[in-house]
Amino acid sequence: MPGSPVPEKLGTVRHPHEPAGLTPAADTSIPDEELSPADFSRRAVFRSAGLLGAGLATGGVTSAPGRAPRGGYLWLAGDHHVHTQYSEDAKYRVIDQVRHANAYGLGWLVITDHGGETHARIGVEKVNPDIVAAREQIPDTLVFQGLEWNIPAAEHGTVFVHPGAGEVSLLKEFENTYDGVVNNASGDSPANEALAVAGVGFLADAVRRRRVADALFLANHPARKGIDSPHEIRGWRDAAPEIAVGMEGAPGHQAAGLPAPHGPGGARGIYDSTPGAESFPGYPPASYRTWGGFDWMTATVGGLWDSLLAEGKPWWVTANSDSHHVYADNSVHAPGTDFDTHGRHDDPVHGADLNLTDTDFWPGCYSRTTVGATEFSYSAVMDGIRAGRVWLDHGGLISGLDVRLRARDGHGSVPLGGMLHVRRGTAVDLVITIDLANGPNWAQFVPALARVDVIQGDVTGPVSDRDTFVAPGTRVVKSFEVGRSTGRVELSHPLGEIGAPLYVRLRGTDGKRAAVGPRGAAVDPAGPAMDTPGDADPWEDLWFYTNPMWVLPS
Repeated sequence: MPGSPVPEKLGTVRHPHEPAGLTPAADTSIPDEELSPADFSRRAVFRSAGLLGAGLATGGVTSAPGRAPRGGYLWLAGDHHVHTQYSEDAKYRVIDQVRHANAYGLGWLVITDHGGETHARIGVEKVNPDIVAAREQIPDTLVFQGLEWNIPAAEHGTVFVHPGAGEVSLLKEFENTYDGVVNNASGDSPANEALAVAGVGFLADAVRRRRVADALFLANHPARKGIDSPHEIRGWRDAAPEIAVGMEGAPGHQAAGLPAPHGPGGARGIYDSTPGAESFPGYPPASYRTWGGFDWMTATVGGLWDSLLAEGKPWWVTANSDSHHVYADNSVHAPGTDFDTHGRHDDPVHGADLNLTDTDFWPGCYSRTTVGATEFSYSAVMDGIRAGRVWLDHGGLISGLDVRLRARDGHGSVPLGGMLHVRRGTAVDLVITIDLANGPNWAQFVPALARVDVIQGDVTGPVSDRDTFVAPGTRVVKSFEVGRSTGRVELSHPLGEIGAPLYVRLRGTDGKRAAVGPRGAAVDPAGPAMDTPGDADPWEDLWFYTNPMWVLPS
């Protein structure tokens, strides 16, 4: 039976640059004609998203773009995986990424330049002034500093910390001590796996000792190369559940699937690998592809993600851009740029032809991780992620979501990520409210939600084999046909009288592509189809996912 999904709450130390009050774009007392061009453009985004008025003028948290308060939380869309000119294989300035994130409605994002020798030597310090400046210039988007960790013996991961005096020194020490590339510890070995676990422990200890106010780790594109084995994922999570909290449910690089000749014509997420010498041998060939744009670990009902949830292990999923080079942008590296010497590329220059082979979207353009925060602050976003109050979508499929488990006797209700404790035999209902798309997405069409699936699993406790990646007791138990693109949908599903612990999670689709799930029609009769490289237009296959909730009878 699982414990609480929310560890003992860490202190919520405020950063001096946490914004307060309304920005001019959100302050409706200022006429349009008195706004600067930038603020007028920002107001247009608010207006098109239905965010002007009461939603942006409630309770002092209203300078944040994203969502009006719902269910006691401010729902803030964000992105935890964004690269800049401080990554050898990227090019944009920090302010470029932050401005685009802000314009696309994100309330928070994390700058995660690649770990490596040059970044560890000088990049962590060099990027920080740019991040601090972006916090000042764009106060209604929270900008975290992080890095993309080369996890020893495994793939990549996002590591980020609460802003403060220790953010640079802590990240620098972490990268120099625990990065797989910096420490020549990338190969698959017990020693390297132990180094990764020690890295998670280092972050937990740093928070306990108040070197930083908070830190989080999320595994990135976990199934892409097949080298994140189930026991490694369990090892990271168990080492510090308050730090290692989840993984990318959907990778970035989604524009890679745009069809040729007007797009790269590749694989969504750049998931085009085959098993290698260090891949986990139990993973099937299908795990190296995305499914409806989502990682196989997440998309498979009764698969690896569900195997952790069935143990009672809170493990959350996210989505992000992994933005390096944006599709159809016309900027290029400046001539003569020298990354190894300077720890950064020179500022990009514009005026080249549109690059239709680039694989990324700007942050917020396509993928969103929406977090239920108690207020607009760095600490509240991190607490919301840790608590699992998170849903994610592609292409603006929906504009808002509130999901609750409610005891029918009136003695309890929990949101996403929550655990509802009831007396054995108590009837429990799943109550869902969905705000459908409130306008065209960034591909200039209004997506229609076709169907919502309820996925339910038995909680069976710890597994004896830590390389388990199936959950036999998990399946789709209810599907609601929607077929609408605007307005609000209210749904309810009775879970019955609860006699044993269980969990539920949701999934929704535009219905354009579907297939029987990898574990068969009795488990998932109409799940996402495996994406085929060269034929995987991301705008024509949209899904949303929620994180789970548990019901625990006693």
